[in-house]
Amino acid sequence: MKLLFVHNRYGKRSGEEIMLDRIVALLRDRGHEVDTWFADSADIHGVGGKLGAAASGIYSAKSRKAVAERIAASRPDIVQVQNLFPLISPAVLPVIAEAGVPIVMRLSNYRLVCPNGLFLSHGKVCEACSGGREWNCVAKNCENDPFKSAAYAARNAWARKAGYYRDNVTRYYAQTAFQRGVLVREGYPANRIDVIPNMIDIAEDAPAWTPGSFVGFVGRLSPEKGIETLFAAAARTPQIPFRLAGNPGNYAGRKDIPANVELLGNLGPDELAQFYRDAAMLLTPSIWYEGFPGVVIEAMRHSRPVILSDIGGLPELVGGGETGVLVPPHDEVALADAVTALWQDEDRRRAMGEAGFHRVKREYTSDLYYERLMATYDRAMAGKVPA
Repeated sequence: MKLLFVHNRYGKRSGEEIMLDRIVALLRDRGHEVDTWFADSADIHGVGGKLGAAASGIYSAKSRKAVAERIAASRPDIVQVQNLFPLISPAVLPVIAEAGVPIVMRLSNYRLVCPNGLFLSHGKVCEACSGGREWNCVAKNCENDPFKSAAYAARNAWARKAGYYRDNVTRYYAQTAFQRGVLVREGYPANRIDVIPNMIDIAEDAPAWTPGSFVGFVGRLSPEKGIETLFAAAARTPQIPFRLAGNPGNYAGRKDIPANVELLGNLGPDELAQFYRDAAMLLTPSIWYEGFPGVVIEAMRHSRPVILSDIGGLPELVGGGETGVLVPPHDEVALADAVTALWQDEDRRRAMGEAGFHRVKREYTSDLYYERLMATYDRAMAGKVPA
């Protein structure tokens, strides 16, 4: 099968883009011919660049021409798209559809129905833009930047009114049932949305058990990840060490971080693997709906229990509580209590860790991902154009 992947990189590498690169590598390893056409937001510079990006996010004649030329040259069987903002624009979708090529779209966030893709405004879950009310992004200034908020709202409203997604995408695939439900609620056709959870490579046998020596967090340190709640919970449990791996961003150099919290910054692959092995548990205290954080199944692969916010699709990852604990988002007391209870119960941590390893092996391997993805591609090929 010949595939063309079209994606606008965000400028800063994230779990979403790590997963995209894994999908491309997986398909190539299985013998498929994969071409890529990527734009990169890191190329946006200065006021002129931002103005140009605001315009191209709505309609990019340059991208339409480039994609048309690439399709004519490579003649793919399927085009897979992910993020199209701000340099590519959803205006390329009719070009692909008119060429008779099925389009499969991976839904990594909630961008189709929320201008900032997070359903988050000023630190709180917000669905005010649902139902075609993108103007709320401007009214609430969701991006803390009037120009940026207006640009996000305008491009989403234009894409919706032009029917770029609904009229041209052959099949969508969400990462969780929750995410699929959101799209269906917003009017996207349920019979064209599959669910394909993320994947991870896993050893045949579980790693040797160790109790771990700290509470860990992996990911970018940004407000939507629940970092403030994590700090507050750590302050309530001064006897327990917390270590955070990831770009510290605006948290670097802050003086009010609890003394038992250590910011390690970005770690290399070997250092990160050791980090997972040495952790007693991993936290994902997010305050937004999340997509499918790969750090959760990475923790499970290392037989580590997890504590997750009870929000969005995160509850789907813990198997009814067999692999981890759910706590309300924003609730520092509940998070501190959950951390303390697990920290004091090594047997429970071990049981949850072992259950997590087996869950990953059962549900999230690259072989399973490939099977699910090929089934989606087969459905797209059979449908050819949206019904």
